[in-house]
Amino acid sequence: MLGNWSFGDYYKIEAIRWAWELLTKVWGLPKERLWVTVFRTDDESLEIWKTETDIRHDHILRFDEKDNFWEMGETGPCGPCSEIHIDLTAKGDATAAMVNAGLPELIEIWNLVFIQNNRRPDGRLEDLPAKHVDTGMGFERVCAVMHSMKTNFAHPPSNYDSDVFMPIISGIAAAANLPYTASHSEQDVAMRVIADHVRALTFAIADGAIPSNEGRGYVLRRILRRAARFGRTIGMREPFIFNLVKILVETMSSTFPEIASQQALIERVIKSEEESFNQTLDRGLEIFESVVQGLGISKTFPGDEAFKLYDTFGFPLDLTELLCGERGLHVDSATFQQLMDQQRDRSRESGKMGSAVFGAQKITGSEHSLPPSVFEGYDSLESHASVVSVSDGYVALDKTPFYTESGGQVGDTGILVAGNEEIPVSDTQRDGGLIWHKIDRESASLFGTSLIARVDGTRRDAIKKNHTATHLLHAALRKTLGTHVHQSGSLVSPEHLRFDFAHFAKVSAEELEAIEQGVNEIIAKDMPVEHHRAIPFEEAQKMGALMFFGDKYGDRVNVIECGDYSREFCGGTHVSHTGEIGFFKIRSESSIASGVRRIEAVTAARALDYLALQQQSYQERLQSARQLIEEIGALSSQLPGEPRSRFRVSDESIVRMSASLAMLPSVVTTGALRDAFADITQRTRTLEEFILYQSEQKRSVEKELAKAKINSAGSVLESLVAGAQQAGAIKIVAARIEADSMDALKSLGDALRIKLGSGVGVLAAVVEDKVALVCVVTDDLVAAKKLQAGKIVGAIAKILGGGGGGKPHLATAGGKNISKIEEALEAVPQIVQQMQ
Repeated sequence: MLGNWSFGDYYKIEAIRWAWELLTKVWGLPKERLWVTVFRTDDESLEIWKTETDIRHDHILRFDEKDNFWEMGETGPCGPCSEIHIDLTAKGDATAAMVNAGLPELIEIWNLVFIQNNRRPDGRLEDLPAKHVDTGMGFERVCAVMHSMKTNFAHPPSNYDSDVFMPIISGIAAAANLPYTASHSEQDVAMRVIADHVRALTFAIADGAIPSNEGRGYVLRRILRRAARFGRTIGMREPFIFNLVKILVETMSSTFPEIASQQALIERVIKSEEESFNQTLDRGLEIFESVVQGLGISKTFPGDEAFKLYDTFGFPLDLTELLCGERGLHVDSATFQQLMDQQRDRSRESGKMGSAVFGAQKITGSEHSLPPSVFEGYDSLESHASVVSVSDGYVALDKTPFYTESGGQVGDTGILVAGNEEIPVSDTQRDGGLIWHKIDRESASLFGTSLIARVDGTRRDAIKKNHTATHLLHAALRKTLGTHVHQSGSLVSPEHLRFDFAHFAKVSAEELEAIEQGVNEIIAKDMPVEHHRAIPFEEAQKMGALMFFGDKYGDRVNVIECGDYSREFCGGTHVSHTGEIGFFKIRSESSIASGVRRIEAVTAARALDYLALQQQSYQERLQSARQLIEEIGALSSQLPGEPRSRFRVSDESIVRMSASLAMLPSVVTTGALRDAFADITQRTRTLEEFILYQSEQKRSVEKELAKAKINSAGSVLESLVAGAQQAGAIKIVAARIEADSMDALKSLGDALRIKLGSGVGVLAAVVEDKVALVCVVTDDLVAAKKLQAGKIVGAIAKILGGGGGGKPHLATAGGKNISKIEEALEAVPQIVQQMQ
């Protein structure tokens, strides 16, 4: 949108005079094609147009409130407006009746709003003490008009055919290897949609948005998927939209430099989303087509099928509706919505923790008649309190040091000391204004009791370390991956922390290392952690506390601040200095949903426990490596001389590997812990590479051994062929033979087939306490006698209580009855004879 503002500096005369000057003198629009409208009682504007411009007086028209009076709402600033329209007919012969008629031949290009009134609640207008101007002009629209003016309006203007969009459309046409004809063809419409959408995506992502399943992220995802869907219309099945970003950067970055600085990020986000959606689209289209084929004469796409596409395959409803529209179908959206509502209800029910527990089973009166519980746990781990309400297994206190589960942080545990009794508290939750403590005994007798509430300090200390580390992790993610990263969920427990965040791709090992290092650097600096409690929201804004689109905040908020590194809204419990965290270690990074990643990490003593687990895992891998080497040695010893020497691992190599991958000593200091993690990571990586290499070696030995066994079996096969039976004119070999696996037996079958020249061969072996069969038929018999190995081996397998099949020249089968192998082999000539 183009325009200009005045806050009392100038008013109608200047706004009208400058508008006319810009349109007719600077841009050269034909004066005879311009029309102006004013509010029906705005004589002042009408006179200014007549005296300050040379517009034709019969081109100045009056209109009512619907068209020429602007209001921001039912009350507040408002005023008359004056609109400028242009005649786009080929001959320039529009009439007054065409103005404000919604015709494409005569359109509005600029609206001059004169804010001079205030609308009171009773509907009356009063004059404002200072009068203002707010004008608005459509950028793409005026560009299209100027583009059309080059041909003397021989062609109606199109926003997409102007210099604003044509570079992008040309890029799309080139990528698809298709012409753009500026028509209303399906092909051209698809290119325009894609061009429009890639521009919206580029600017939104540069502004920090990211495709996701909620809020503005969901809007972005729908835009991108719609563009990708139209890409299929022009034959683009692989990701291509991301490649269009550079065209937009080339044409618009001089005015919007942020899209140039964020180009790499924008391209990565779009490409990742395209790749994900292409998989979704392929799966969903297959299901969609099968449903459509089963509709018969019905024109309604079932709502339950649309929901299945959405819920199981990630196929959005608007895409199903778009595809149905192309087929002349409509979606039963009512049923779809009903199923969606049922799913939401199930989610809400599963997520409820206990309002019913805290409501129906109350012994005292309604908790809403009681003042809210006072939380004292920021400053103390112990409170003298009274039980003000009870429920089955729960007690609510008037004040408490126990932190309730919220913001991802788990509830505190500890004890309630009532007289000489210590009552364990296993969880803390909030319901309404009361803080409830879960206990493992009946609670009714505690009503009205005065007691001491004491939090488990060791557990709270571990939680505090993990919670502050969570904020440092969030900041490190944004510094390493980009400011589009924002929290999508979290868990802070004494054992570990879990952080879900919006990001479009797997976080690389190098990025994880940088994130981890960034957090540990702040920990090492022992920075003070400030907890600003219950401060005005406006004050938090001024501090620069991190906020996100769609999040809701109260009038007063809590802010946790670690210097300039991290500053976020948070009401949880935290350490006083980052050094108390000790050490931070990422355990895993994974995907939990499209566009949402998860990091799990540990701190302090739990990091040391994690190191111990890694050491144990390392020792297990080392033992696997030794066992693998022994297996290679045992297998290679069965090979003849030359092949055996190629796979032999010397004792010296094993000793050297074991020595270089020794067990690490215990580590207690932060610096040593950091070095130990780096060391064990590198050692484990080296060991895994060694195991991978030796696994390949083992496979090679097994192949060589199988080849050697086949070669050694050559004389046995020749002997079998020499003693072949006859079934009519067909030579038959049917014998039991030694083989380690079905693959080895198939290799022997191939060798037998060659040695037969012409005939049928059946070999049987016992593999893992079951009968394995292979049948081969030479090509001449397949062609002349129509014999098929699959049918033959299937008939033999029935005798053994099994079955099988395969190709005409080679087939396999299995059987359970080992005792009948000889009987089955003796039946081969008769079976072959019957199949000729």
